[in-house]
Amino acid sequence: MRISSNTIYEAGVSAMQQQNAKLLQAQQQISTGRRILTPADDPIGAAQALQVTQAQTMNAQYSTNAGSASDSLTLEESVLGNITSLLQDVRDISVTAGNGALSSKERAMLATDLSGRYQQLLGLANTVDGNGQYLFSGYQGGVRPFTQTAPGTIDYNGDQGQRLIQISASEQLAVSDAGSDVFQRIPNVAGGYQDVFKTIDNLVQLLQTSPGGAGLSTGLAAAMSNIDNALDNVSAVRASAGSRLKELDAIQNAGEDRALQYSQTLSRLQDVDYAKAAAELMQQQVSLQAAQQTYVKVAGLSLFNYL
Repeated sequence: MRISSNTIYEAGVSAMQQQNAKLLQAQQQISTGRRILTPADDPIGAAQALQVTQAQTMNAQYSTNAGSASDSLTLEESVLGNITSLLQDVRDISVTAGNGALSSKERAMLATDLSGRYQQLLGLANTVDGNGQYLFSGYQGGVRPFTQTAPGTIDYNGDQGQRLIQISASEQLAVSDAGSDVFQRIPNVAGGYQDVFKTIDNLVQLLQTSPGGAGLSTGLAAAMSNIDNALDNVSAVRASAGSRLKELDAIQNAGEDRALQYSQTLSRLQDVDYAKAAAELMQQQVSLQAAQQTYVKVAGLSLFNYL
């Protein structure tokens, strides 16, 4: 078989190019810290890394969602705590108002104090979270839940739903509560429902108009019974929020464990073994030098050297 000089030269150039490509790949692996630079380097490993990366991205999103849910529920739990303190103050004022030694003027002063608590309660019922969503409007986070349409009359503008956030692949968590269930549909001993706003307004009217005596005592007893029911109801909603927060803690801890596992798996699949890569780099440098030297010697051959 006849081999031309061009064939010899091309073979030499091809060999150097191949060695140079391998050298560059080894250099890139060391500089990037990645064993797989393109899917062709390890098709199976690249496919596995893609799956793990996608799972890692979803897990990160669930973690973000869980953080948002935690913020909303923490705020709700705090607001419910403030509502509890306010209602306890209202009850204490009711007890004070039962003192038979108080004058009508002093009872009117207590009524003024209660009117302020009434407005504070309305403000708490219309609390907005960090995302601009009302805590107690049910599913309609953008709707102001409570408005005062007339003195002593509060209308609920939300619905009976709860806003849900996806916190894992298989679970959604409620991050809001319907304000009507917290403030207006409060079960009472008679088997019906009461409105805490109405209870406080009635108490204000009682202290402003009652001359005292049995009528005042009866009205105060009814008001305190309703306040106790409202306190029990708020405590139940607060306990529910606390339970959801506890569940979130467990979900977030599991998500952190998964994030660590994903990172370790990706490291195993993608990260370069620096000792092995350094040895490969040295080997490729030697191979490239050998190919260059061989090309120089072959390119210098000629039959005239033997004449």
